[in-house]
Amino acid sequence: MINDSWSIHCGACSGRVGVHIIRRQGFFKFPSVNPCVPCGKDFLNHRDHRGSQGGTHRGNLTRSTLPIGTAFHERTFALCHSLNYREWSGYYTVSVYEVHHEHEYNAIRNACALIDISPLYKYLVTGKDATRLVNRVITRDVNKVAVGQVIYACWCDEDGKVIDDGTITRLEENKYRWTAADPSLRWFRQNGLNMDVQIEDISEQTAALALQGPASAKLLKTVAEADITNLKYFRKTSGKIAGVSVDISRTGYTGDLGYEIWIPWNEAVKVWDELMEKGKQFDIHAAGMLALDVARVEAGLLLIEVDYTSSKKALIPSQKFSPYELGFGKMVHLDKENFIGKRALTRDSKQGVARQLVGLEVDWVEVEERFDKFGLSPAAPSQASRVAVPVYSGDKHAGKATTTAFSPLLKKLIALASVGTEYSKPGTKLQMELTIEAQRMKTTATVVSLPFFNPKRKTAVPV
Repeated sequence: MINDSWSIHCGACSGRVGVHIIRRQGFFKFPSVNPCVPCGKDFLNHRDHRGSQGGTHRGNLTRSTLPIGTAFHERTFALCHSLNYREWSGYYTVSVYEVHHEHEYNAIRNACALIDISPLYKYLVTGKDATRLVNRVITRDVNKVAVGQVIYACWCDEDGKVIDDGTITRLEENKYRWTAADPSLRWFRQNGLNMDVQIEDISEQTAALALQGPASAKLLKTVAEADITNLKYFRKTSGKIAGVSVDISRTGYTGDLGYEIWIPWNEAVKVWDELMEKGKQFDIHAAGMLALDVARVEAGLLLIEVDYTSSKKALIPSQKFSPYELGFGKMVHLDKENFIGKRALTRDSKQGVARQLVGLEVDWVEVEERFDKFGLSPAAPSQASRVAVPVYSGDKHAGKATTTAFSPLLKKLIALASVGTEYSKPGTKLQMELTIEAQRMKTTATVVSLPFFNPKRKTAVPV
Protein backbone atom coordinates (compact mmCIF):
# COMPACT_ATOMS: atom_id res chain seq x y z
CA MET A 1 0.00 0.00 0.00
CA ILE A 2 1.28 3.46 -0.92
CA ASN A 3 0.07 6.78 0.50
CA ASP A 4 0.54 9.87 -1.62
CA SER A 5 -0.49 13.49 -1.54
CA TRP A 6 -1.29 14.84 -4.97
CA SER A 7 -2.26 18.08 -6.59
CA ILE A 8 -4.72 17.37 -9.40
CA HIS A 9 -5.57 19.50 -12.41
CA CYS A 10 -9.33 19.84 -12.74
CA GLY A 11 -10.64 18.45 -16.05
CA ALA A 12 -13.31 21.16 -16.14
CA CYS A 13 -11.22 24.31 -15.73
CA SER A 14 -7.54 23.29 -15.22
CA GLY A 15 -7.66 24.50 -11.62
CA ARG A 16 -5.88 22.52 -8.90
CA VAL A 17 -7.52 20.03 -6.56
CA GLY A 18 -5.88 18.63 -3.42
CA VAL A 19 -6.19 14.85 -3.13
CA HIS A 20 -4.86 12.30 -0.66
CA ILE A 21 -4.55 8.99 -2.48
CA ILE A 22 -4.19 5.45 -1.22
CA ARG A 23 -2.90 3.06 -3.86
CA ARG A 24 -3.45 -0.63 -3.18
CA GLN A 25 -2.72 -3.41 -5.71
CA GLY A 26 -2.51 -0.92 -8.53
CA PHE A 27 -5.87 0.75 -7.78
CA PHE A 28 -6.46 4.22 -6.41
CA LYS A 29 -8.86 5.18 -3.63
CA PHE A 30 -9.65 8.76 -2.68
CA PRO A 31 -10.40 8.99 1.06
CA SER A 32 -10.14 12.78 1.02
CA VAL A 33 -10.87 14.99 -1.96
CA ASN A 34 -11.09 18.75 -2.00
CA PRO A 35 -13.32 20.43 -4.61
CA CYS A 36 -11.69 22.51 -7.31
CA VAL A 37 -11.38 26.05 -5.97
CA PRO A 38 -11.82 27.92 -9.31
CA CYS A 39 -14.93 26.06 -10.51
CA GLY A 40 -16.16 24.25 -7.39
CA LYS A 41 -16.72 20.97 -9.23
CA ASP A 42 -16.10 17.58 -7.68
CA PHE A 43 -12.85 15.96 -8.83
CA LEU A 44 -14.43 12.51 -9.12
CA ASN A 45 -16.88 13.71 -11.76
CA HIS A 46 -14.24 14.45 -14.38
CA ARG A 47 -12.52 11.86 -16.54
CA ASP A 48 -9.29 13.64 -17.52
CA HIS A 49 -7.51 14.75 -14.36
CA ARG A 50 -3.73 14.71 -14.40
CA GLY A 51 -1.79 14.68 -11.17
CA SER A 52 1.61 15.90 -10.03
CA GLN A 53 2.88 14.08 -6.97
CA GLY A 54 3.87 15.79 -3.77
CA GLY A 55 4.11 14.84 -0.10
CA THR A 56 6.03 11.66 0.59
CA HIS A 57 7.14 11.10 -3.02
CA ARG A 58 6.89 7.34 -2.63
CA GLY A 59 6.68 5.11 -5.69
CA ASN A 60 7.07 6.05 -9.34
CA LEU A 61 3.98 8.23 -9.70
CA THR A 62 5.68 11.45 -10.72
CA ARG A 63 3.03 12.01 -13.41
CA SER A 64 0.04 9.92 -14.33
CA THR A 65 -3.41 9.98 -15.85
CA LEU A 66 -5.87 8.63 -13.32
CA PRO A 67 -8.88 6.63 -14.44
CA ILE A 68 -11.99 7.37 -12.41
CA GLY A 69 -15.15 5.46 -11.57
CA THR A 70 -18.32 5.70 -13.62
CA ALA A 71 -21.70 6.50 -12.10
CA PHE A 72 -22.01 2.79 -11.22
CA HIS A 73 -18.53 2.36 -9.74
CA GLU A 74 -19.71 1.94 -6.14
CA ARG A 75 -21.82 -1.00 -7.29
CA THR A 76 -19.47 -2.59 -9.83
CA PHE A 77 -16.46 -2.31 -7.50
CA ALA A 78 -18.27 -4.29 -4.80
CA LEU A 79 -19.09 -7.03 -7.32
CA CYS A 80 -15.66 -7.20 -8.97
CA HIS A 81 -14.04 -10.02 -7.00
CA SER A 82 -11.32 -10.46 -9.61
CA LEU A 83 -10.10 -6.84 -9.35
CA ASN A 84 -9.50 -7.24 -13.08
CA TYR A 85 -9.97 -3.79 -14.59
CA ARG A 86 -9.02 -1.91 -17.71
CA GLU A 87 -9.11 1.75 -18.72
CA TRP A 88 -11.83 2.88 -21.12
CA SER A 89 -11.90 6.56 -22.09
CA GLY A 90 -10.57 7.62 -18.71
CA TYR A 91 -12.82 5.36 -16.64
CA TYR A 92 -12.22 2.17 -14.69
CA THR A 93 -14.01 -0.62 -16.55
CA VAL A 94 -14.43 -4.18 -15.30
CA SER A 95 -12.80 -6.80 -17.51
CA VAL A 96 -14.33 -9.71 -15.61
CA TYR A 97 -16.19 -9.79 -12.29
CA GLU A 98 -15.34 -13.35 -11.32
CA VAL A 99 -12.07 -15.19 -11.95
CA HIS A 100 -13.48 -16.41 -15.28
CA HIS A 101 -16.07 -14.76 -17.52
CA GLU A 102 -18.00 -17.98 -18.24
CA HIS A 103 -21.07 -17.01 -16.16
CA GLU A 104 -21.11 -13.52 -17.64
CA TYR A 105 -21.03 -14.81 -21.23
CA ASN A 106 -23.74 -17.36 -20.46
CA ALA A 107 -25.89 -14.58 -19.00
CA ILE A 108 -25.63 -12.68 -22.30
CA ARG A 109 -26.69 -15.70 -24.36
CA ASN A 110 -29.06 -17.52 -21.98
CA ALA A 111 -30.44 -15.09 -19.39
CA CYS A 112 -29.67 -11.37 -19.03
CA ALA A 113 -26.50 -9.41 -18.42
CA LEU A 114 -25.99 -5.86 -17.19
CA ILE A 115 -23.02 -4.04 -18.71
CA ASP A 116 -21.79 -0.58 -17.74
CA ILE A 117 -21.22 1.31 -21.00
CA SER A 118 -21.05 4.78 -19.47
CA PRO A 119 -17.52 5.48 -20.82
CA LEU A 120 -18.96 5.92 -24.32
CA TYR A 121 -18.61 9.48 -25.56
CA LYS A 122 -22.08 11.00 -25.78
CA TYR A 123 -23.10 14.23 -27.50
CA LEU A 124 -26.35 16.16 -27.70
CA VAL A 125 -26.88 17.97 -31.00
CA THR A 126 -29.62 20.59 -31.10
CA GLY A 127 -30.63 23.70 -33.01
CA LYS A 128 -32.22 24.69 -36.30
CA ASP A 129 -29.35 23.18 -38.32
CA ALA A 130 -28.90 20.02 -36.22
CA THR A 131 -30.16 17.74 -38.98
CA ARG A 132 -28.05 19.56 -41.54
CA LEU A 133 -24.90 19.02 -39.44
CA VAL A 134 -25.56 15.33 -38.82
CA ASN A 135 -26.17 14.81 -42.53
CA ARG A 136 -22.96 16.63 -43.41
CA VAL A 137 -20.84 14.45 -41.12
CA ILE A 138 -22.21 10.91 -41.47
CA THR A 139 -22.49 8.78 -44.61
CA ARG A 140 -26.15 7.82 -44.00
CA ASP A 141 -29.14 9.98 -44.92
CA VAL A 142 -30.57 11.15 -41.62
CA ASN A 143 -33.60 12.63 -43.41
CA LYS A 144 -34.86 9.04 -43.70
CA VAL A 145 -34.69 8.59 -39.92
CA ALA A 146 -37.89 9.06 -37.93
CA VAL A 147 -38.13 10.64 -34.49
CA GLY A 148 -37.60 7.85 -31.97
CA GLN A 149 -35.42 5.85 -34.36
CA VAL A 150 -31.79 4.89 -33.76
CA ILE A 151 -29.26 4.34 -36.53
CA TYR A 152 -25.77 2.89 -36.63
CA ALA A 153 -23.52 5.12 -38.71
CA CYS A 154 -19.92 5.87 -39.58
CA TRP A 155 -18.28 9.16 -40.48
CA CYS A 156 -15.31 9.76 -42.73
CA ASP A 157 -12.60 12.27 -43.50
CA GLU A 158 -12.34 14.14 -46.81
CA ASP A 159 -10.65 11.11 -48.41
CA GLY A 160 -13.54 8.82 -47.57
CA LYS A 161 -11.68 6.96 -44.81
CA VAL A 162 -13.55 6.03 -41.64
CA ILE A 163 -12.88 8.19 -38.59
CA ASP A 164 -15.27 6.46 -36.19
CA ASP A 165 -18.63 4.74 -35.89
CA GLY A 166 -21.47 4.94 -33.39
CA THR A 167 -25.20 5.25 -32.85
CA ILE A 168 -27.38 8.31 -33.42
CA THR A 169 -30.82 8.62 -31.85
CA ARG A 170 -33.28 11.12 -33.29
CA LEU A 171 -34.90 12.42 -30.11
CA GLU A 172 -36.85 15.21 -31.80
CA GLU A 173 -37.00 16.79 -35.26
CA ASN A 174 -33.79 18.72 -34.57
CA LYS A 175 -32.40 16.96 -31.52
CA TYR A 176 -29.99 14.02 -31.59
CA ARG A 177 -28.04 11.93 -29.10
CA TRP A 178 -24.81 10.78 -30.72
CA THR A 179 -22.39 8.17 -29.33
CA ALA A 180 -18.78 7.70 -30.38
CA ALA A 181 -15.86 5.51 -29.35
CA ASP A 182 -13.31 8.33 -29.63
CA PRO A 183 -13.58 12.00 -28.60
CA SER A 184 -15.37 13.76 -31.45
CA LEU A 185 -16.50 17.12 -30.10
CA ARG A 186 -13.91 19.16 -31.97
CA TRP A 187 -14.65 17.42 -35.29
CA PHE A 188 -18.40 17.94 -34.93
CA ARG A 189 -18.02 21.59 -33.97
CA GLN A 190 -15.56 22.27 -36.80
CA ASN A 191 -18.13 21.02 -39.28
CA GLY A 192 -20.88 23.00 -37.58
CA LEU A 193 -19.22 26.38 -38.08
CA ASN A 194 -21.63 29.03 -39.36
CA MET A 195 -24.57 26.73 -38.62
CA ASP A 196 -27.33 27.32 -36.09
CA VAL A 197 -26.40 24.26 -34.08
CA GLN A 198 -25.30 23.49 -30.54
CA ILE A 199 -23.16 20.44 -29.74
CA GLU A 200 -22.84 19.55 -26.08
CA ASP A 201 -20.65 16.83 -24.60
CA ILE A 202 -23.01 15.03 -22.21
CA SER A 203 -20.65 12.13 -21.51
CA GLU A 204 -20.42 12.99 -17.82
CA GLN A 205 -24.11 13.83 -17.45
CA THR A 206 -25.58 10.67 -18.98
CA ALA A 207 -24.81 7.19 -17.66
CA ALA A 208 -25.61 4.16 -19.76
CA LEU A 209 -26.30 0.47 -19.18
CA ALA A 210 -26.59 -2.34 -21.70
CA LEU A 211 -29.16 -4.93 -20.63
CA GLN A 212 -28.59 -7.85 -22.97
CA GLY A 213 -29.85 -11.40 -23.34
CA PRO A 214 -33.00 -13.41 -24.09
CA ALA A 215 -34.56 -12.55 -20.70
CA SER A 216 -33.84 -8.82 -20.95
CA ALA A 217 -37.31 -7.94 -22.29
CA LYS A 218 -39.04 -9.88 -19.50
CA LEU A 219 -37.00 -8.02 -16.90
CA LEU A 220 -37.69 -4.63 -18.45
CA LYS A 221 -41.42 -5.34 -18.55
CA THR A 222 -41.18 -5.99 -14.82
CA VAL A 223 -39.27 -2.85 -13.84
CA ALA A 224 -39.90 -0.22 -16.52
CA GLU A 225 -42.90 2.06 -16.90
CA ALA A 226 -42.63 1.93 -20.70
CA ASP A 227 -43.95 -0.04 -23.67
CA ILE A 228 -41.25 -2.69 -24.02
CA THR A 229 -43.43 -5.32 -25.71
CA ASN A 230 -43.84 -3.36 -28.95
CA LEU A 231 -40.47 -1.58 -29.03
CA LYS A 232 -38.98 -2.30 -32.44
CA TYR A 233 -35.35 -3.06 -33.21
CA PHE A 234 -33.27 0.15 -33.26
CA ARG A 235 -36.10 2.23 -31.83
CA LYS A 236 -36.24 4.30 -28.64
CA THR A 237 -38.88 4.78 -25.98
CA SER A 238 -38.95 6.80 -22.79
CA GLY A 239 -40.22 5.86 -19.35
CA LYS A 240 -39.23 5.38 -15.74
CA ILE A 241 -37.27 2.80 -13.77
CA ALA A 242 -37.26 3.13 -9.99
CA GLY A 243 -38.88 6.53 -10.43
CA VAL A 244 -36.00 7.77 -12.61
CA SER A 245 -36.78 9.12 -16.08
CA VAL A 246 -34.83 7.12 -18.65
CA ASP A 247 -34.56 6.53 -22.39
CA ILE A 248 -34.56 2.89 -23.48
CA SER A 249 -33.28 1.92 -26.94
CA ARG A 250 -33.48 -1.54 -28.44
CA THR A 251 -29.81 -1.61 -29.29
CA GLY A 252 -26.65 -3.33 -28.11
CA TYR A 253 -23.23 -4.73 -28.91
CA THR A 254 -23.93 -8.44 -28.41
CA GLY A 255 -26.00 -9.39 -31.46
CA ASP A 256 -28.76 -10.67 -29.18
CA LEU A 257 -32.06 -9.40 -27.83
CA GLY A 258 -31.04 -6.41 -25.79
CA TYR A 259 -31.52 -2.82 -24.73
CA GLU A 260 -29.46 0.20 -23.79
CA ILE A 261 -30.71 2.44 -20.98
CA TRP A 262 -29.74 6.12 -20.86
CA ILE A 263 -29.90 7.57 -17.35
CA PRO A 264 -29.17 10.90 -15.63
CA TRP A 265 -25.73 10.44 -14.05
CA ASN A 266 -26.68 11.39 -10.51
CA GLU A 267 -29.59 8.94 -10.36
CA ALA A 268 -27.89 6.03 -12.11
CA VAL A 269 -27.38 3.86 -9.02
CA LYS A 270 -31.15 3.73 -8.38
CA VAL A 271 -31.69 2.17 -11.80
CA TRP A 272 -28.81 -0.30 -11.31
CA ASP A 273 -30.21 -1.42 -7.95
CA GLU A 274 -33.72 -1.91 -9.33
CA LEU A 275 -32.50 -3.96 -12.28
CA MET A 276 -30.23 -6.14 -10.15
CA GLU A 277 -32.90 -6.72 -7.48
CA LYS A 278 -35.76 -7.53 -9.85
CA GLY A 279 -33.37 -9.34 -12.18
CA LYS A 280 -32.56 -12.09 -9.69
CA GLN A 281 -35.55 -14.11 -10.90
CA PHE A 282 -34.11 -13.90 -14.43
CA ASP A 283 -30.58 -14.94 -13.34
CA ILE A 284 -29.10 -11.52 -14.08
CA HIS A 285 -25.32 -11.08 -13.95
CA ALA A 286 -23.14 -8.01 -14.19
CA ALA A 287 -20.89 -8.64 -17.19
CA GLY A 288 -17.50 -7.22 -18.11
CA MET A 289 -15.52 -6.62 -21.26
CA LEU A 290 -14.13 -10.15 -21.70
CA ALA A 291 -17.59 -11.66 -22.06
CA LEU A 292 -18.72 -8.78 -24.25
CA ASP A 293 -15.70 -9.25 -26.53
CA VAL A 294 -16.62 -12.86 -27.32
CA ALA A 295 -20.28 -11.96 -27.88
CA ARG A 296 -19.52 -9.07 -30.24
CA VAL A 297 -17.23 -11.28 -32.37
CA GLU A 298 -20.04 -13.85 -32.69
CA ALA A 299 -22.24 -10.95 -33.79
CA GLY A 300 -19.67 -9.77 -36.36
CA LEU A 301 -19.39 -6.34 -34.75
CA LEU A 302 -16.22 -4.31 -35.21
CA LEU A 303 -14.11 -2.61 -32.57
CA ILE A 304 -12.19 0.55 -33.45
CA GLU A 305 -8.39 0.36 -33.02
CA VAL A 306 -8.68 -3.44 -33.16
CA ASP A 307 -10.57 -4.42 -36.31
CA TYR A 308 -9.85 -1.11 -38.02
CA THR A 309 -7.86 2.03 -37.30
CA SER A 310 -9.40 5.49 -37.17
CA SER A 311 -8.07 7.55 -40.06
CA LYS A 312 -7.10 10.18 -37.50
CA LYS A 313 -4.71 7.75 -35.82
CA ALA A 314 -3.41 5.94 -38.91
CA LEU A 315 0.33 6.25 -39.49
CA ILE A 316 0.42 4.90 -43.05
CA PRO A 317 -2.19 4.76 -45.87
CA SER A 318 -2.83 1.02 -45.46
CA GLN A 319 -4.09 1.65 -41.93
CA LYS A 320 -6.97 3.74 -43.28
CA PHE A 321 -10.20 2.03 -44.29
CA SER A 322 -13.04 2.89 -46.61
CA PRO A 323 -16.54 2.01 -45.34
CA TYR A 324 -16.73 -0.39 -48.29
CA GLU A 325 -13.78 -2.31 -46.81
CA LEU A 326 -15.47 -2.74 -43.42
CA GLY A 327 -18.87 -4.02 -44.48
CA PHE A 328 -20.34 -0.54 -44.00
CA GLY A 329 -21.38 -0.15 -47.64
CA LYS A 330 -25.11 -0.20 -46.81
CA MET A 331 -24.54 2.79 -44.57
CA VAL A 332 -23.20 4.93 -47.43
CA HIS A 333 -26.03 6.85 -49.12
CA LEU A 334 -24.47 8.47 -52.16
CA ASP A 335 -27.81 9.85 -53.36
CA LYS A 336 -28.14 12.28 -50.47
CA GLU A 337 -26.87 15.87 -50.27
CA ASN A 338 -23.16 16.51 -50.10
CA PHE A 339 -21.33 15.06 -47.11
CA ILE A 340 -17.71 14.69 -46.01
CA GLY A 341 -15.90 12.15 -48.17
CA LYS A 342 -18.69 11.78 -50.74
CA ARG A 343 -16.44 12.26 -53.80
CA ALA A 344 -13.96 9.59 -52.67
CA LEU A 345 -16.74 7.18 -51.69
CA THR A 346 -18.42 7.63 -55.06
CA ARG A 347 -15.16 6.55 -56.63
CA ASP A 348 -14.87 3.55 -54.28
CA SER A 349 -18.41 2.52 -55.16
CA LYS A 350 -17.65 2.53 -58.88
CA GLN A 351 -14.10 1.16 -58.86
CA GLY A 352 -14.32 -1.21 -55.93
CA VAL A 353 -11.93 -1.53 -52.99
CA ALA A 354 -8.91 -3.70 -52.33
CA ARG A 355 -10.05 -5.33 -49.07
CA GLN A 356 -13.13 -6.78 -47.41
CA LEU A 357 -14.08 -7.53 -43.82
CA VAL A 358 -15.07 -11.21 -43.55
CA GLY A 359 -15.60 -13.95 -41.03
CA LEU A 360 -13.27 -16.93 -40.76
CA GLU A 361 -14.03 -20.36 -39.34
CA VAL A 362 -10.86 -22.19 -38.34
CA ASP A 363 -10.62 -25.95 -38.94
CA TRP A 364 -10.32 -27.16 -35.35
CA VAL A 365 -9.61 -30.78 -36.33
CA GLU A 366 -6.59 -29.50 -38.27
CA VAL A 367 -5.50 -27.45 -35.26
CA GLU A 368 -5.60 -30.63 -33.15
CA GLU A 369 -3.48 -32.42 -35.75
CA ARG A 370 -0.88 -29.65 -35.66
CA PHE A 371 -0.63 -29.84 -31.87
CA ASP A 372 -0.59 -33.66 -31.90
CA LYS A 373 2.67 -33.62 -33.85
CA PHE A 374 4.24 -31.97 -30.79
CA GLY A 375 2.55 -34.37 -28.39
CA LEU A 376 0.28 -31.59 -27.19
CA SER A 377 -3.46 -30.96 -27.07
CA PRO A 378 -4.84 -27.53 -27.99
CA ALA A 379 -6.88 -25.63 -25.44
CA ALA A 380 -9.79 -23.63 -26.77
CA PRO A 381 -8.97 -20.00 -25.88
CA SER A 382 -11.45 -18.58 -23.37
CA GLN A 383 -10.69 -14.94 -24.17
CA ALA A 384 -10.93 -13.19 -27.50
CA SER A 385 -7.53 -12.30 -28.88
CA ARG A 386 -7.07 -8.80 -30.27
CA VAL A 387 -3.64 -9.62 -31.69
CA ALA A 388 -3.56 -9.50 -35.50
CA VAL A 389 -2.65 -12.82 -37.15
CA PRO A 390 -1.46 -13.19 -40.78
CA VAL A 391 -3.75 -14.95 -43.23
CA TYR A 392 -2.49 -16.57 -46.44
CA SER A 393 -3.71 -18.00 -49.71
CA GLY A 394 -1.11 -20.64 -50.41
CA ASP A 395 2.22 -18.83 -50.07
CA LYS A 396 0.71 -15.41 -50.76
CA HIS A 397 -0.22 -13.04 -47.97
CA ALA A 398 -4.00 -12.49 -48.14
CA GLY A 399 -4.71 -10.29 -45.13
CA LYS A 400 -5.01 -10.56 -41.36
CA ALA A 401 -7.36 -11.86 -38.70
CA THR A 402 -7.99 -8.91 -36.39
CA THR A 403 -9.96 -10.55 -33.54
CA THR A 404 -10.05 -14.28 -32.87
CA ALA A 405 -12.33 -16.01 -30.36
CA PHE A 406 -13.63 -19.46 -29.52
CA SER A 407 -17.43 -19.35 -29.52
CA PRO A 408 -18.87 -21.43 -26.64
CA LEU A 409 -22.26 -21.28 -28.36
CA LEU A 410 -21.15 -22.32 -31.84
CA LYS A 411 -18.31 -24.58 -30.63
CA LYS A 412 -16.03 -23.05 -33.26
CA LEU A 413 -12.84 -21.00 -33.40
CA ILE A 414 -13.88 -17.90 -35.32
CA ALA A 415 -12.25 -14.65 -36.38
CA LEU A 416 -12.97 -11.29 -37.93
CA ALA A 417 -10.53 -10.69 -40.76
CA SER A 418 -9.55 -8.11 -43.33
CA VAL A 419 -8.57 -9.89 -46.56
CA GLY A 420 -8.00 -8.99 -50.17
CA THR A 421 -11.25 -8.67 -52.12
CA GLU A 422 -10.23 -11.56 -54.37
CA TYR A 423 -10.21 -13.85 -51.28
CA SER A 424 -13.47 -12.61 -49.72
CA LYS A 425 -16.02 -14.92 -51.34
CA PRO A 426 -17.75 -17.20 -48.80
CA GLY A 427 -16.36 -20.73 -49.01
CA THR A 428 -12.84 -19.61 -49.94
CA LYS A 429 -10.19 -21.70 -48.19
CA LEU A 430 -7.39 -19.66 -46.65
CA GLN A 431 -4.63 -20.43 -44.19
CA MET A 432 -4.30 -18.71 -40.83
CA GLU A 433 -0.98 -18.55 -39.02
CA LEU A 434 -0.66 -20.76 -35.94
CA THR A 435 2.29 -20.78 -33.55
CA ILE A 436 3.11 -23.89 -31.50
CA GLU A 437 6.24 -24.12 -29.36
CA ALA A 438 7.58 -20.97 -31.04
CA GLN A 439 7.22 -22.60 -34.47
CA ARG A 440 5.05 -20.89 -37.04
CA MET A 441 2.74 -22.97 -39.19
CA LYS A 442 -0.63 -22.65 -40.90
CA THR A 443 -4.09 -24.07 -40.43
CA THR A 444 -7.11 -23.91 -42.74
CA ALA A 445 -9.66 -21.13 -42.24
CA THR A 446 -12.81 -20.85 -44.36
CA VAL A 447 -14.35 -17.51 -45.33
CA VAL A 448 -17.95 -17.19 -44.10
CA SER A 449 -20.56 -14.45 -44.17
CA LEU A 450 -21.12 -12.30 -41.10
CA PRO A 451 -22.57 -12.44 -38.54
CA PHE A 452 -21.68 -15.84 -37.15
CA PHE A 453 -24.67 -15.72 -34.77
CA ASN A 454 -27.94 -13.97 -35.61
CA PRO A 455 -30.95 -15.18 -33.54
CA LYS A 456 -34.50 -14.28 -34.56
CA ARG A 457 -35.19 -12.92 -31.07
CA LYS A 458 -32.78 -10.04 -31.73
CA THR A 459 -35.29 -8.28 -34.00
CA ALA A 460 -38.60 -10.02 -33.12
CA VAL A 461 -41.66 -7.87 -32.26
CA PRO A 462 -43.55 -8.25 -29.98
CA VAL A 463 -41.20 -9.61 -27.34
